Amino acid sequence: MRPDLGGIPDRPTLYDLTMALSLDLTTAPARAALSPRAGAPEKPPLIGLTRSELAEALVAAGIVPERQAKMRTQQLWHWLYVRGVSDFAEMFNISKELRGELDRHFSIARPEIVEEQISEDGTRKWLFRFPPRGAGRPVEIETVYIPEEGRGTLCISSQVGCTLTCSFCHTGTQKLVRNLTAEEILAQLMTARDRLGDFPDRDTPAGAIVPAEGRKVSNIVMMGMGEPLYNFEAVKKALLIASDGDGLSLSKRRITLSTSGVVPEIVRTGEEIGVMLAISLHATNDDLRDLLVPINKKYPLKELIAACRAYPGLSNARRITFEYVMLRDVNDSLDDAKALVKLLRGIPAKINLIPFNPWPGTNYQCSDWETIEKFADYINNAGYASPIRTPRGRDILAACGQLKSESERLKKTERLALEAMMIAGHGEA
Repeated sequence: MRPDLGGIPDRPTLYDLTMALSLDLTTAPARAALSPRAGAPEKPPLIGLTRSELAEALVAAGIVPERQAKMRTQQLWHWLYVRGVSDFAEMFNISKELRGELDRHFSIARPEIVEEQISEDGTRKWLFRFPPRGAGRPVEIETVYIPEEGRGTLCISSQVGCTLTCSFCHTGTQKLVRNLTAEEILAQLMTARDRLGDFPDRDTPAGAIVPAEGRKVSNIVMMGMGEPLYNFEAVKKALLIASDGDGLSLSKRRITLSTSGVVPEIVRTGEEIGVMLAISLHATNDDLRDLLVPINKKYPLKELIAACRAYPGLSNARRITFEYVMLRDVNDSLDDAKALVKLLRGIPAKINLIPFNPWPGTNYQCSDWETIEKFADYINNAGYASPIRTPRGRDILAACGQLKSESERLKKTERLALEAMMIAGHGEA
């Protein structure tokens, strides 16, 4: 997971870490109150369907005649994505009888919130549980919200687990369970807006829309658990709904999809989704990138950089973000900085420098700040913006590369090990 940018935070104290790492904000009764879907029978969801799919579902269920399908679809779209309702009973301009039929056939419920944690820096992390799909079992994923002055970024997951096994990433140590559906991807955004009070009040006059300014969630990044481009169709459908002007209405300039380098899908992302692109780069030669980001063995740097140069709409106003985790004595030398500038020459780009976030069992350490600043200065002087990202939510394991689902939750001994690492200064960034 790779949220956003900023300055250098103060080093956390032992007390801060002890309190934060032992935090459990949701008791069993509170979890039940946060979990509208818990125990509910499985019904096909309407969230995540395109307009045409929604109309077809209503007609196929026999509850809406075909001649009314377009009108009913527009009504439902407004209630779901503008007003953010999660109960058919709240759709007041639809007859009580039809609301009952909708509730009998379909679901618009939110996922179960197993846990909600709030960092000392305001970052929030939710552990969501989704019901079984077919013969499968319930699955759990994590989603992170990063508030900043004038904006708020939601980091969304696309898979349960990950197949990429990037050696510096905690999420990569959890095996892939399955892809998330378009509904499950959108549900992360919609539930976050519920919890943040980011939908209009229920008594807002019909037709009201969420204002363009003042949103709690103004940006979304596909940078949570999983590789989005290994779940292309579901991610595409979810992001097109999220950017629909008559619904959730997020600008595509405020949606960023991050990939570790699934080259065949990069151009498709620009052509078919049209959102901002971020590349999880982390190395400037194939030998090192093979180790850090093993997908490089399949799609080496030459192919990845060529795909970036061909990204549709690429310009100085629509740059690609290259993400580069700073690993002590691995990829943080001045020679590495020079090689990075040479590799990206001619590509309209921003280079995010990410201080490594520690996790139990890792063999990597974060570069020291003097090294990171020298690295950033060289890149800046070469003409590239190179902000140093503020680690956010470390105290609740919500920072870049730290996400894992509840099935892989840290044991107490691992949490203590992480605390010891932080105090010893391995991750003092």
